[in-house]
Amino acid sequence: MAKSKIGYQKVGADYLNQRSLKSGAAGWILLAGLGVSYVISGDFAGWNFGLAEGGWGGLLIATVLMGLMYTCMVFGLAEMSSTLPTAGAGYGFARRALGPLGGYATGVAVLIEYAVAPAAIAVFIGGYIEALGLFGLTNAWYVYLAAYIIFIGVHVWGVGEALKLMFAITAVAVLALVATVVGLAPQFSTDNLFDIPVDTGAAMSSSFLPFGISGAVAALVYGIWFFLAVEGVPLAAEETSDPKKDMPRGIIVAILVLLAFAALVLVLVPGAAGSSAIQDSDNPLPAAIREAYGSNSLLADFVNYAGLAGLVASFFSIIYAYSRQLFALSRAGYLPRFLSLTGSRQTPWVALLVPGTIGFLLAAATKDGALLINIAVFGATASYVLLNLSHIMLRRREPDLERGYLTPGGTKTTGVALVLSVIALVATFFVDILAAGITAVVFVVFVAYFWFYSRHHLVASAPEEEFAQITEAGDSLR
Repeated sequence: MAKSKIGYQKVGADYLNQRSLKSGAAGWILLAGLGVSYVISGDFAGWNFGLAEGGWGGLLIATVLMGLMYTCMVFGLAEMSSTLPTAGAGYGFARRALGPLGGYATGVAVLIEYAVAPAAIAVFIGGYIEALGLFGLTNAWYVYLAAYIIFIGVHVWGVGEALKLMFAITAVAVLALVATVVGLAPQFSTDNLFDIPVDTGAAMSSSFLPFGISGAVAALVYGIWFFLAVEGVPLAAEETSDPKKDMPRGIIVAILVLLAFAALVLVLVPGAAGSSAIQDSDNPLPAAIREAYGSNSLLADFVNYAGLAGLVASFFSIIYAYSRQLFALSRAGYLPRFLSLTGSRQTPWVALLVPGTIGFLLAAATKDGALLINIAVFGATASYVLLNLSHIMLRRREPDLERGYLTPGGTKTTGVALVLSVIALVATFFVDILAAGITAVVFVVFVAYFWFYSRHHLVASAPEEEFAQITEAGDSLR
């Protein structure tokens, strides 16, 4: 990223006091739980839309490639989060490596991802609730509104309380996944994986790839849904007991757990029910169990209820993530400063409410989980390109920087993730060129705001800016 002229403004002594987070609230076990909870909803709904795009074979290829991308990237993030532990996380890493424009662009991409992903999850929560038939509730706006109000409220109450509640909810969701795997394993048949009709007009189509190679490319977007948002773990750095040790351990354990769940769900759920039966479902796990055992299955009812816990866990924790990303960008002056105000319990209440309002409106207006996934993945993959590039640049420019953890394979590892993230970004246009294009325009508008205004009004005392200024001062003395 090219360097841009930056202007800093003085702030009062109480500026950072009004924008501080509660430290020491999370150890590595809570961080690992946070990483799993960010993502676990992807096992309960959303991934199955990849079957409609690429068939089971296309989604298998997509999941393997995206699993490799995330694993390589997580190793790089483990190193950077142990080195630069701030609430800005991805924005902070890129700010140090790529300059203010690169840092801001990364932060905005992450913010788009985290603001839209809960909207998609809200739609899936509505789908699970409708499938239960509780009180005649349907997949509608009032369900989304209730979810946002309840779980934003818990976050406003306090981070320690929020993370512990998230951990308990995630444990219930994990139990539901284990029950699904055990229950569906006896019903598995390889034939069920390949029951989607072949599109003979698609290039290289077959029973393995019913929509050809282009379908496999489009399925990348939904292969990502098995892992999307695990990179948010470093956002808890300022609220962690010992980030140099806890961050690498927490995020690596999280990705290993997620890889195992992705493999089990991808094979056993369509393998028991049939890929065609669940490819368009908003509640694929209960639907698969009912397909295999009948509509009155007690296991399906249990997974339907407990599956809500999985959706809530991700919804709940990604709200945490978007608030910390917006908090950091605002505190440093990249976005309007009022967005980083914290309350008496040291929670960023404005940064919780604003993206939540936007997410609710998107969910209520579209009611389309697949569309919202594509928008979230656009933001995610744009940030991954910049995050992996940041690791490579930090290794080359600052080889002597004190690091609490070193990435196995170094820049070769994050180089693999960089290439795959570029491919995944392109894939969003294969799924929905209009949605991806509009999201790209929104991204450009944010960058224009930085270029014409906020770069002249940054806050020098923000932690991410202090890191950068210390580095630049050291470079000038060499």
